[in-house]
Amino acid sequence: MMKCFSVSLASLWVLLALFSLSVSSQNISESGLQQASLPPRGWNSYDSFCWTISEDEFLQSAEMVSQRLKAHGYQFVVVDYLWYRKKVKGAYPDSLGFDVIDEWGRMIPDPGRWPSSIGGKGFSEVANKVHSLGLKFGIHVMRGISTQAVNANTPILDITKGGAYQESGRVWHAKDIAMPERACAWMPHGFMSVNTKLGAGRAFLKSLYEQYAAWGVDLVKHDCVFGDDLDLNEISYVSEVLSVLNRPIVYSLSPGTSVTPAMAKDVSGLVNMYRITGDDWDKWEDVKAHFDVTRDFSTANMIGGKGLKGNSWPDLDMLPFGWLTDPGSNEGPHRFSKLTLEEKRTQMTLWSLAKSPLMYGGDVRRIDPTTYELITNPTLLEINYFSSNNMEFPYITSSINLKHPGGKERRLKKGIHSLGLTSCSESKARGWSIESLNQDLERICWKKGLENKHQAPFCVHKRELQFRLDGVSMYQEDYRGKHQLVATDRMKFCLDASPRRKVTSKEFKRGTFSPCRWDSNQIWELNSNGTMVNSYSGLCATVEYIEANVNSGGIRSWIATGRTGEIYLAFFNLSEQKTEIYAKTSYLAKVLPDKSITSCKGEEVWSGTDVITTQGTISMNVEIHGCALFVLNCN
Repeated sequence: MMKCFSVSLASLWVLLALFSLSVSSQNISESGLQQASLPPRGWNSYDSFCWTISEDEFLQSAEMVSQRLKAHGYQFVVVDYLWYRKKVKGAYPDSLGFDVIDEWGRMIPDPGRWPSSIGGKGFSEVANKVHSLGLKFGIHVMRGISTQAVNANTPILDITKGGAYQESGRVWHAKDIAMPERACAWMPHGFMSVNTKLGAGRAFLKSLYEQYAAWGVDLVKHDCVFGDDLDLNEISYVSEVLSVLNRPIVYSLSPGTSVTPAMAKDVSGLVNMYRITGDDWDKWEDVKAHFDVTRDFSTANMIGGKGLKGNSWPDLDMLPFGWLTDPGSNEGPHRFSKLTLEEKRTQMTLWSLAKSPLMYGGDVRRIDPTTYELITNPTLLEINYFSSNNMEFPYITSSINLKHPGGKERRLKKGIHSLGLTSCSESKARGWSIESLNQDLERICWKKGLENKHQAPFCVHKRELQFRLDGVSMYQEDYRGKHQLVATDRMKFCLDASPRRKVTSKEFKRGTFSPCRWDSNQIWELNSNGTMVNSYSGLCATVEYIEANVNSGGIRSWIATGRTGEIYLAFFNLSEQKTEIYAKTSYLAKVLPDKSITSCKGEEVWSGTDVITTQGTISMNVEIHGCALFVLNCN
């Protein structure tokens, strides 16, 4: 009877907190004083529809978000990529020639899928319907300018004057601003960077975002400009444009392959949310891959930092629950998430404790009761919005002698060299050296970190750039003194910096070689300080020796404090066997400010079990890939 009474009191407290959450977030939104003051929540079409969603399907989904999720803080509905692509035979994510563009080379919705856009209305009517539901409307956009617009050599719009952009006595066109050498690495036929040093390049980008604002867009998800695909110039200028619009637009970056806190610090103040991993799909390996990077961003105090006209949030990607499609598919939702319930709870709990934006990815029209209860769990939503002191908690042990972090003793097996990219300001980027093999051949090697190992260093041959004589590229001068890195055993294959396909969260960089071409992704510059800078992203290469078949299971824990002094503590079992996880009560004070803790009592969320510490220890049996979440009141 007492247990039921305590649970009821806890539930009442959480309901009151959620009411406060709803009112306060509405007041913040309406005041316009801060943008993304709380981690944004909503629904995105990508996981369930890939690129194929239609206007009817989108508005049906928005209706369901309004009816069932809006009360829980989910307020954005986002059309993901290729809304301008015709859904016809031969069209797929990296196809060319199927996009709908206006006379200024700007993407506009495919009227076959978005009939309300006919007559030059763009997304205006869709945005109006979304707003009438009490929601906010978001769209996905790619880097720079489309290959289709460049091939058509469309004129550039001067949005200020309302006509073609003119400078130096001539009209400027798409080919004048396009940078074909900086095509998106994983969508090379789709989009490329524009030269933001040119007035015409800036005018083109400004015309895009002014149009989105005119349509009534509330969020833009900007793709292929961050992580391995970093384009700091474009991010900076887009942020500048958004900062002076008379319409607030939340600025999101995606994806975040290889992102580190040092890299993110260059952009976090310019945006409102930014991905810190590759794409997250419904595989346990993807979920597990988020623990290290999430810890790193918490340690760097980047959760809820200063952002564009408000705050910015490290983004762990969408929640791939419920009915989904497949990456790169031309189909809509046709299969159920492969994650187990325990794995989904682990994902939702980590996302909440890390204060990540929560974007549901499944088909919201067919959301099942279990998924609905999970993504609207009041304790998790309270943590996601209003907790503080969020961090990984390292002081735990388990019944099967797993340690935090890293699992059982590692068995060394054959390894591989893994190429990574990082900010050039980081000390770990300095490790390259050059040596002459003969008068015609030089070799560049990464030797850092191999002093006590028996592995051979990672080496490539230096190849001078062959400049084109036809003068086609106006950017050749930018590549003087730079070179390509050629495989030592295949002289016609050069090292790519960024992957030529979208990678998922679980995949680490191996460094790939492909046929040498005039492509900034293959152009490098070795500096005297031992850094190797890539011309595509401006990031520096590092090499790590990765041991194959190393156990990456083990246990993890996170901790945070609540608005009224409660402590949230989560145990995560990443291993392949059920285990009991322990933490000493007194150790909680090691990571929490101004706390001296001797005993705690409270509740475990998933089981509803009352928790009273005995002998100064909190413990719980945790299922394979599962978690335990405690709400504690401590003395």
